[in-house]
Amino acid sequence: MTKTELWSRLARKGTNPDKIAELAVQQRTLLPALLEGLEAAEAPVKFGCAKVLRLMSEKAPAILYPHVDLFIGMLKAQNSFLCWDAIRIVANLAAVDEWGRIEQILDDYLDPIRGTVMITAANTIQGAAAIALAKPALADKIARAILKVQWAKYQTDECRNVAIGHAIESLDRFFDRTSLQKEVLEFVRLQTGNPRNATRKKAVEFLEKRDRKKKP
Repeated sequence: MTKTELWSRLARKGTNPDKIAELAVQQRTLLPALLEGLEAAEAPVKFGCAKVLRLMSEKAPAILYPHVDLFIGMLKAQNSFLCWDAIRIVANLAAVDEWGRIEQILDDYLDPIRGTVMITAANTIQGAAAIALAKPALADKIARAILKVQWAKYQTDECRNVAIGHAIESLDRFFDRTSLQKEVLEFVRLQTGNPRNATRKKAVEFLEKRDRKKKP
């Protein structure tokens, strides 16, 4: 498939990006066209390439790792959609981070948790769990950053409550990897009184899961 054919397919409505990602994993000659597409003038091509690359990072992160600095640069993209895909891609690349790039940029990576855009924070919180699982030595630092969500400044209080729900899910994924379990449990217990029903439910389920594990 040529670059023109690939971009045309991505611009077409109804295209399945997951199938293109599978094809790109098998035919690595498609990768340059996907990377170039991030700068395409046509929005469907630009965002289609970003989504395919994100899916590839889940399936075969080693293929994208040589371009890790490109994706790190995208974390500061003015376009929110590109930024959100970059957040998830960088997190997935942690599993193959032989150059230690994640450690070098972790503070900047985690910074959106403090605010002000809830969707950016939510993607970061979710990505942070993937990093903690791939790099357990970073779990405590990541847990501390996620716990700061309770004091974050977003557009509204409801946005913060949504982000707190994402934080509970994320902390649940790597709870066994952090030594801050006491602090995490205190945070989650507080959220059993969260005004958002969905977040309150996540807190209760988190604590019930821990209680079940305690029982012989």
